Amino acid sequence: MLDTETFDEVGDPARQAETPVDAGSQALAEALRSSFGIVKILMVLLVALFIFSGVFQVGPQERAIVLRFGKPVGDGPRALKGPGLHWSWPYPIDECRKVSITGLQKVTSNIGWFAITPEQELAGAEPFGGASLNPAVDGYALTADGNIIHTRATLTYRIEDPVGFVFNFVNASNAVQNALNSALIFAASTFNVDNILTRDVAGFREAVLRRTADLVERQRLGIAIEQCDVQSRPPIKLKEDFANVLKADINRNKVLNDARSTANQTVSKATADAKSIINLAESDRARLVAEVSSRADQFQQLLPQYRENPSLFIHQRLTETLGRALTNAQDKIYMPDNMQLRLLLNREPLKPKTEETKP
Repeated sequence: MLDTETFDEVGDPARQAETPVDAGSQALAEALRSSFGIVKILMVLLVALFIFSGVFQVGPQERAIVLRFGKPVGDGPRALKGPGLHWSWPYPIDECRKVSITGLQKVTSNIGWFAITPEQELAGAEPFGGASLNPAVDGYALTADGNIIHTRATLTYRIEDPVGFVFNFVNASNAVQNALNSALIFAASTFNVDNILTRDVAGFREAVLRRTADLVERQRLGIAIEQCDVQSRPPIKLKEDFANVLKADINRNKVLNDARSTANQTVSKATADAKSIINLAESDRARLVAEVSSRADQFQQLLPQYRENPSLFIHQRLTETLGRALTNAQDKIYMPDNMQLRLLLNREPLKPKTEETKP
């Protein structure tokens, strides 16, 4: 135990004041007081820096979501912070996540594509095909007719529901890519290889887009699909074989098109000729019918005259006919039926008359 005298010397402030303090102790005390002042200022600055570190800015094409201890502050649209400056408690109390709502984002599905390096991709070169595909590195898709193709797709989308896109999934971008992978494999299994590569490329792309949109809607990913580009290739080992088949198919189509064109031209010409012959026949028929009808009307008009006096009618018609037939004849000789006619065919031509000479 401490004695009373010692306790009084230490605990009594009056006696402490009376105790003389050396210069070193006094300098140390002043240094400590200055250090405590600086520490206080630093603490105030750190507190201010800590508080102002919660200030953040949201761009015009962004929305921000503030998480407080892992949960969004606000419900629904109220949880979104619009463009401008905002403040939240610094981490780890609050956490700010920014989401682009107007900017386009892309995901690429290479699940059905062959292994290729970025350098080869930039150079536009394809790797050399081996004896067979290597499932460990080469992706592929099975078609409806049991063939193998390489296919990949790039999906362009924008975020419509930022809250759902951020909080409904651990990584929504991976969910979008998984949906694209599933749609690509599913669509390939419903198309023949020729349709995917040449005959119905647009139909295959639409099938991938339609399947992806269906999966996105069912999973409520909160995105809107803008565009889907699909690229398909035959297996590298069989590239030349597919090219030969494609060439043969093109030649076949060309021959068929030429044959159809020739058939159409022949049919068109035959149809035109048939119509021309039919029109000409119809014209001749109409002309003959009109002529016969005119002659019949004329006969009906002349029949009463013939019945009144057949002999006179015959002589009149004969005279009219001979007049028309002998219009340009120089000599006209009419003979009764009971007379004989002797003709001198090479008679001497008449001599021209000359004027008499005066004496």
